[in-house]
Amino acid sequence: MKSKSKTIVITGVSTGIGYGSAKEFINRGYTVFGSVRKKEDAERLAIEFGERFVPLIMDVVDQPAIDAAEQKVRLHLQSEGLGGLINNSGISIAGPLEKIPMDQFINNFDVNVFGLLRVTKAFLPLLGTQKNHPSLPGRILNISSISGKIGAPFLGAYCGTKHAVEAISQSQRRELLRYGIDVVIIGPGPIQTPIWDKGSISVYQDTDYMPSMIRFFGEAVKSGKTGMKLEKCSRKIADIFEANKPRTRYTLIEGKLMNWILPRLLPDRIIDRVLEKKFM
Repeated sequence: MKSKSKTIVITGVSTGIGYGSAKEFINRGYTVFGSVRKKEDAERLAIEFGERFVPLIMDVVDQPAIDAAEQKVRLHLQSEGLGGLINNSGISIAGPLEKIPMDQFINNFDVNVFGLLRVTKAFLPLLGTQKNHPSLPGRILNISSISGKIGAPFLGAYCGTKHAVEAISQSQRRELLRYGIDVVIIGPGPIQTPIWDKGSISVYQDTDYMPSMIRFFGEAVKSGKTGMKLEKCSRKIADIFEANKPRTRYTLIEGKLMNWILPRLLPDRIIDRVLEKKFM
């Protein structure tokens, strides 16, 4: 009888949700293949996490590096299949859509959308699309965001990538039914991670948008630093991965009524007026 493999690939584990998830899965007895872009991060995490962590040095925009990582995982698994893939790697480009340089906009999609596709395509055979797959089919968790359903000002590039992840995940889940590989969307809201200490909007200081951006991102940083604790988010992600019959999508957010349910129920024009009054 085929068994479920306790092995998982997680992209972007150097910090944030990827790091927290890797730690949680290792604590639950999984072997985690975690991708990082820097050798020093690989060495740091290998020491911290121990023998159940296998670093993969790759960037999700680098196809040869992804292929090499897949071969490393395949050799490590030998005759076993891969239990899961968590597509977590992502970046956020902030700024008004009128002013964001196109190369930055394209790069946001290259990492968040095309990177997710590159990695998924590489690991699908190990998850169960190969003939005579030796284990039970694996499961894919795609890390989206509340921004995958709600568009925010000055985050149009990022929101666009997450809307794309939502649609691609739905299509892929239905295509992979024949193999028994499930695809689940995880949509976090503000999480207490280092992402809230990154980035700068000063490049737009001479534009008409700057006063609104200062107010908007001041509120965003505040909500991020008081958002869901990383440990709680990581436990929820692991619980969803291990669930027998998971839902197709989960929103992970504190204050769900005000921060998720109502914004999704209210008419768009009302939300527009609220944002205009608060930030514009």
